[in-house]
Amino acid sequence: MSNVAGKAYGMNVLTPLRWWTALWQKLIFWVVVKTFPYFLKGLLTLSLIHYARWTIINRWSFPRLDKTQPKETLTYSYMLFESNFNGSWDQYIDSFSFAIPGGLDMFWRWNIKYPKSIPLHDFYHYIRFNQIECDHYYNAYPLASANDVKSAKRLTGNLRSFADSLTDNMTDEAFMDAYRQFLADNQHALGSMGDSPLMSTSHQLVQHHKQVNTAHEKQPEEEA
Repeated sequence: MSNVAGKAYGMNVLTPLRWWTALWQKLIFWVVVKTFPYFLKGLLTLSLIHYARWTIINRWSFPRLDKTQPKETLTYSYMLFESNFNGSWDQYIDSFSFAIPGGLDMFWRWNIKYPKSIPLHDFYHYIRFNQIECDHYYNAYPLASANDVKSAKRLTGNLRSFADSLTDNMTDEAFMDAYRQFLADNQHALGSMGDSPLMSTSHQLVQHHKQVNTAHEKQPEEEA
């Protein structure tokens, strides 16, 4: 799957909205970020997310690669949502919807045929229908999750502080005591990265239930 690189999944969702509501949506983004950041607080608590961004693309803003390329006349403007995260597609949509349902509805409410983030069933279909699959997805640290990267960053800073605290006249015993204390204080960041299945058991159960439900729906037709 080209959307997957190691433990990370890259998502791109392009949804249409009327050109005049695109201007209104830009104002909403600005007001939320500057005045009401608490709408995004739930998003910041999701440790599985590497990155998330919404971008408004006006219908007259699509680039022309060459002067000979005919100018497009588009009916709609578009909102591009980009995100990188750890875990399965289902886990991400579930977490996103439960963390900031009000924020999702505020950001997407002006988009054409947006069904609201709850109930999840319709939201699933909306995101899947408008998702654009990646032709190529590069990840600099494919075996690292978002938490792995955060831990490595903290460990690097703590290791530099530890090195700066050492002195030339420190005895072996004093160094060993300080080193053991450093290991104890940073043990949560000393795990090793490695291969792990992207899809969890919960995702497999969801897929199993879908297959069972599909089989049950087809069974009456076959009997008839």
